[in-house]
Amino acid sequence: MKNYANSSLKELAACIARREVSVEAVARAGIARIEELEPAVHAWQHFDPELVIKQARLLETQAHSGLLYGLPIAVKDLMDTADMPTTYGSPIYENHRPLVDAACVAASRSAGAVIMGKTVTTEFATFRPGATRNPRAVADHTPGGSSSGSAAAVACGMVPAAFATQTAGSIIRPAAYCGVVGYKPTYGTLSLAGIKSLSPSLDTVGVLTRSVGDAAFFIGALARLPLSEGLNADAAPSRLRIGICRTPHWERAGEGARAVLEQAARLLEQAGAIISDVDLPAPCAGLTDAQIRIMGYEAAAAFAPEARTHPEGFSDAFAVLLEAGKAIDGTSYVAAQALAVASRQMVTGVFDKVDILLSPSTEGEAPAGLSITGDPIFNRMWSLLGNPCVHVPLGNGPGGMPLGVTLTGPRWGDARVLSAANLLERVFASNN
Repeated sequence: MKNYANSSLKELAACIARREVSVEAVARAGIARIEELEPAVHAWQHFDPELVIKQARLLETQAHSGLLYGLPIAVKDLMDTADMPTTYGSPIYENHRPLVDAACVAASRSAGAVIMGKTVTTEFATFRPGATRNPRAVADHTPGGSSSGSAAAVACGMVPAAFATQTAGSIIRPAAYCGVVGYKPTYGTLSLAGIKSLSPSLDTVGVLTRSVGDAAFFIGALARLPLSEGLNADAAPSRLRIGICRTPHWERAGEGARAVLEQAARLLEQAGAIISDVDLPAPCAGLTDAQIRIMGYEAAAAFAPEARTHPEGFSDAFAVLLEAGKAIDGTSYVAAQALAVASRQMVTGVFDKVDILLSPSTEGEAPAGLSITGDPIFNRMWSLLGNPCVHVPLGNGPGGMPLGVTLTGPRWGDARVLSAANLLERVFASNN
């Protein structure tokens, strides 16, 4: 049976539209792939083949409409689904059945997508690992978090696209560890309604895919934005100005992360881009600490109801996070938000000099073992700034696990950063 997850979303949508393959056939191929690999990967929190077929057959009785018509996708188990359980990665919500879909899920259904199931999330999208294994690893390595199941499902071809969310590094880090594309849009591009929020001023809905084009196509369809238009055209690379941004945390980058950043810069330069080194304004050195304070403060407020009624359902790690958040006073929170506002204005000025910033995605390859999900040290400040980011995988590091880089654009410059990411992806492919 053909594995349609290896086709691009646009190609698969075109095949379905031309009736070269049925929606049900695509769904059945996805089911077969999941049933084959799930015992080893553990990517799914909820998977009901009968419900998948029911969705596919219902779609086939309706007129073909929507850019995602018939396309199989995964939904992170942080997002409400009216026809499937939603646990948010916590035993507190083990039997939770939402009445309506999250806004992004509803939008995907309206666009014609087939929901294959719910993928594993870490506890309330924080750092306590789930059961998911990294499918790129021979021995156990973390798939990252919190969008662990989504990244693993895409990496091993169970689905071509999976919803993800990011508060600190939960899109970019799993993408990096599992060797897939991760796209965190500009903050606010997609609604957070119906998503269990950890930190409302940081949480962002994005996607994990196997190509930059698929990421642009998927989010573009949901946000009604022309993100994939002109993506494959030559983007006048001689005019593309790339700033290498090693970030204030460069000393944390391992040998592999440093090497792949230089590799990406060389590839883009060979394609005609202008490469320069960029230092962020000095106040940006405080953004990671500010993100931690904001996330902790808002998490303590967001989970106050569960803390009052079901504190025994929290893991020790999550309870510690909430206690730390309660220790942050309002003055410190306001100061962190003020730094974020000022830094956004300063970083906007950086993009007057360069078109795209190129930076590490992670400290290195996925850590061995399943007890941790890695550190979002290279992601936190971009989440706080709200800029669009795309992780592009660029092969494997010295340990044999995936590595890649993050491209960041100006706020609401999503089309620009996707175009640059697509260029890097194509140049890398042509050189390998």
